[in-house]
Amino acid sequence: MDKFEKLTGVAAPLPLINVDTDMIIPKQFLKTIKRSGLGVNLFDEMRYNDDGSEKPDFVLNKPAYRNAEILVSGDNFGCGSSREHAPWAIKDFGIRCVIAPSFADIFFNNCFKNGILPIALPQDQVDLLMKDAEKGENARMTVDLEKQEITTSDGEVIPFQVDAFKKHCLLEGLDDIGLTMAKASEIASFESKAAMERPWV
Repeated sequence: MDKFEKLTGVAAPLPLINVDTDMIIPKQFLKTIKRSGLGVNLFDEMRYNDDGSEKPDFVLNKPAYRNAEILVSGDNFGCGSSREHAPWAIKDFGIRCVIAPSFADIFFNNCFKNGILPIALPQDQVDLLMKDAEKGENARMTVDLEKQEITTSDGEVIPFQVDAFKKHCLLEGLDDIGLTMAKASEIASFESKAAMERPWV
């Protein structure tokens, strides 16, 4: 998993509440078990017409936001079914941080396991960041995980909270497999000792 330390990039405004996982990645794209290739279908029904052409008014289709790395959205982001494909699609598109007033629990935890930093902030602070994001590609935000601060394009600093263990995992680039592999020597030692003490197992 990629480390998340400090990110400076374009923030895309998506002022919608209850953005569910079917909106993020519709069910017809859930056949794959690969984490790559889903970015093109992120927000598929909002991004494309029935003939496959882009809807020019959707934020991620606008030239200023095609390379957005931060997404600012509304309350209850990631609600709906517990599909891990949702953070896969977000990450594959290139978005590494999602900011909203609240998140669905399963989606929130899946983000951390896939190298995405979800940040929950009070509505008034999200509103401020939304206005900053609406300025376009010249308004670049900085998200500093180590300091737990967001800096707007105007230099205003907004602190945020994050669980210490989840922060450690993002800073070190550790998903569940990585956490296990970090203990590989201890696991090997335990298995060797267990095999000697209980050879019949």
